[in-house]
Amino acid sequence: MPVEALELRGGVSLGVMLAGTQPRLAVSPHAGISWRTESGFLFAIHDSFSILPATNKDGVGVYNQTSADFGVAWDKGDFSVGPSLSIYSMPACGVAWCGRLVGLSPGGHAQTNVYFAGPFGVSVSANIAWIGGISLVLPGGVAAMVVAGPAFRWSSE
Repeated sequence: MPVEALELRGGVSLGVMLAGTQPRLAVSPHAGISWRTESGFLFAIHDSFSILPATNKDGVGVYNQTSADFGVAWDKGDFSVGPSLSIYSMPACGVAWCGRLVGLSPGGHAQTNVYFAGPFGVSVSANIAWIGGISLVLPGGVAAMVVAGPAFRWSSE
């Protein structure tokens, strides 16, 4: 375990986002910066920009989520949780019809990173956000996203 470390990480994850009645594929480049102490305490800021490929006439969707997390770190990984804020413009389908949702949502975030080959590893991230406001497509509700994929980290010890 480093005495103290500032760490930058980045990667691309592949997963599924559910907002409405139909799950959507999400390709999510992500980046983060974290500071960890000798005791294992971790403070991190994560940003994930998800691209939801077009599957119908409503087109491509985007969902950007930023979080400020607290957690624990060890030599080969970390785990953190915290509040998040999401900005989105994406197609979604309700029971009756499909349309575009646009908005800003508070939520919660959890992420774990495990490094098994030096700076290379795997990142798994989950975000829950409250999609609110007035929409003809969906009533206010919860949007959940889970993505996983390779990660690479740069460290300064």
